[in-house]
Amino acid sequence: MTVTGPDFVSLQVRDLERAARFYQDGLGLSRAPQAPPGAVVFATTPIPFAVREPLPGTDLDAGPGPGTGVGLWFRCDGVQTLHAKLVELGTPILKGPVPGPFGTTFTLSDPDGYAVTIHGED
Repeated sequence: MTVTGPDFVSLQVRDLERAARFYQDGLGLSRAPQAPPGAVVFATTPIPFAVREPLPGTDLDAGPGPGTGVGLWFRCDGVQTLHAKLVELGTPILKGPVPGPFGTTFTLSDPDGYAVTIHGED
C-alpha cells in the first residue's frame, strides 16, 4: 500500500453557492459536469478542486477560522490581470503581487476567509 499524494482538494464552506460563484466568476474556474450532493466540483488540473457543505460536527466559526495554517495555491496565466479584476470586485487582498520563485504571486481571502495564493506568469 502506497500513498502517492493529493488527488482531490475541497474546502468546507458556509454558503455553498456563494463560494461556488466566487471560484467560478472571480477566479474563472469551470464547474465539472458532475458532483456529489452538497458539493460543487471544478474541472481543475492536475488535481480536482471543490467547495462543499461542512461535514457533520464541523463548526467553521469555531477556533481561529477556516484554513488556518493551510497553504492553497492556484496557478494562473495573467496574474496581474486577475489581481486587477479581483480588486475591482472588492475581494480582500492579503498580500499584493510580488515576484517569487513560482512567478508573480498574490494572496487573497475567499468568502469564507481561506487564504488563497495565486501564482504564475504575468
